[in-house]
Amino acid sequence: MIVIALWFIGLLAALGSQLLPITLSPDHARHVLQCALLLNMALTLFGLVRHRRLVAESRNYRSLEARVQTLASRDPLTGLPNRRTLAELASSTRITAAQRGLSIAVLTINLDNFRAVNEGRGHAAGDAVLVEFGEALTQLMPPSATVARLSGDEFACLMTYDAAYSSTVDTVVGHILARLTRPFAFGRESIHITASIGIARTEPSDVTVDPAMRRADIALSAVKKSGGASACWFNAGMGRELAARNAVEAGLRTAIPAGRIVPYYEQQIDLATGRLMGFEVLARWDHPTEGILMPGLFIPIAEDAGLISDLSMSIMRQAFEHAAGWDAALSLSVNISPAQLKDPWLAEKILKLLIETSFPPQRLEIEITETSLFDNMALAQSIVASLKNQGVRVALDDFGTGYSSLAHLRALPFDRIKIDKSFVMAMNDDPESTAIVEAITRLGHSLSVPVTAEGVESAAIADRLRGLGCHRAQGWHYGQPVDVQQTRRLLADRSLLGTARAA
Repeated sequence: MIVIALWFIGLLAALGSQLLPITLSPDHARHVLQCALLLNMALTLFGLVRHRRLVAESRNYRSLEARVQTLASRDPLTGLPNRRTLAELASSTRITAAQRGLSIAVLTINLDNFRAVNEGRGHAAGDAVLVEFGEALTQLMPPSATVARLSGDEFACLMTYDAAYSSTVDTVVGHILARLTRPFAFGRESIHITASIGIARTEPSDVTVDPAMRRADIALSAVKKSGGASACWFNAGMGRELAARNAVEAGLRTAIPAGRIVPYYEQQIDLATGRLMGFEVLARWDHPTEGILMPGLFIPIAEDAGLISDLSMSIMRQAFEHAAGWDAALSLSVNISPAQLKDPWLAEKILKLLIETSFPPQRLEIEITETSLFDNMALAQSIVASLKNQGVRVALDDFGTGYSSLAHLRALPFDRIKIDKSFVMAMNDDPESTAIVEAITRLGHSLSVPVTAEGVESAAIADRLRGLGCHRAQGWHYGQPVDVQQTRRLLADRSLLGTARAA
């Protein structure tokens, strides 16, 4: 509006000498005309400057728009298509494959233990590995294939191939795994890493590539479960296994808050006197249709699904409430999952349960496996110290199966060592297992740490352990784990209910 107004004023000034011929002298008319010309020149310059600004703004806008589109369609680190673009490219790949009578192979690739690279070498090193791996994938895949980075250390590839020659895909996968046998360079450092690859192909019934992507992810999970650093094709058995796993997980999400994951109790016996010293608390699922389910079926799934903490706390609460009125000399031993030992509030959660159930801390023994100590020893030390400060005892479980047992015994003040049952059960037949049990028992004596043997299934093994000076034993020789009703009957028979006998 300002430009139009100025232009109109300039026009009036230019015509002023004609509009007002009588009132203006020649000098005045000449002056008005000069002003009009200057105004027109200024307006022209203003228009040119404005035009250039508009052109520059338009160019910047188009550049910004292109940048936004790139960010929306490409991974900013590797420059590869992202998940959204992969879905779009998959549609055109399906059309091409259908026209040529080809199938589509979907590869989902996950770098194994990539978190260790970021934590041990820094994120710059991790980024360098991702970029170099993305470039390697692009070079190793056929020119018509699509390579994308989905997220983090997860990549995906689409390639067309003749379904009669699946070896074509296997060859490409072999090249990818072979590339990973060579380290990645980061400055002067060499970074070694492996990958897991799940492979699936599109089926005639697939409307999109998404079902094949899901099947490839299932195959990838199977590779991870078997140890990684390899590849496998999806098969129908994997789908059934996944469906069963999902059913268990869904059931756990209902069963845990409903209290259907219940404690069973396994006796712990003093080998010297034969006296009942306490129980190890074990989890069982009281399923409404399947009956009592063993922990091997649901504990690993609970750990993977992030449910193990809720499950463990529920079991402990029930066990503390059950045992609060039992003989004061009877202890409870409870296993702690490696996932729980990563929780900095674990000690506080356990102590809160003890207070709420009025269960004495001195009657509780927390069992920690060696393998659970590997990730964060400092945090484990903090948790153990907090528990012991309140009177809770801590045992090192499955001793002998780890790689740094003596180091763990020096680093943490354990109150008990538990010999892994695999060694105890083999004592009668395997001299090496017997030697290991003897060595662990002598070690316990030298450190003044009591030793418990798990897996005692015969009187002969119990006698041998007693001769070695082992302190406690547990196993089916003394009875299988039983529920709270059977445990109460056992205690009633031994007059161990509701007494106040000191430990």
